[in-house]
Amino acid sequence: MSDTLKPRPTYRNIHVSQIVKYRLPPAGIVSILHRVSGVGMFLLMPFIIWMFDASVTSEISYAGFTSVFASGVGILPGWLFKLIALGLIWAFLHHFIAGLRHLWMDMTHAVTKEFGHRSALVTLSLSVVLTVLLGAKLFL
Repeated sequence: MSDTLKPRPTYRNIHVSQIVKYRLPPAGIVSILHRVSGVGMFLLMPFIIWMFDASVTSEISYAGFTSVFASGVGILPGWLFKLIALGLIWAFLHHFIAGLRHLWMDMTHAVTKEFGHRSALVTLSLSVVLTVLLGAKLFL
């Protein structure tokens, strides 16, 4: 009878070189992107503070703020600043939605494999859709 049983698979840690081949479940992708978005927002905090300061100080500073996105600064083109702002929009939306997902799971104890999979897909799709909508406003 023991001859018909298959041996149980062994799980080992993967090496960094294998990370491209490894297929993460959606919940793992959301977890990694949650960390990446948090680090991105932290590292771009000076840019965020500058954007806020320049947009609310006066009408003249607001005009300078909007001209950066239109014509750029020095040799840096305006589309680069728009791209950075788009990255910040995605980082904020993804971090916010993933945080709500974690809060919901903590409050309701809804920690099942199915719920984790579905909520991760909703988090990914909702953050991308909202980023595209706000990015369209930014680039048009």
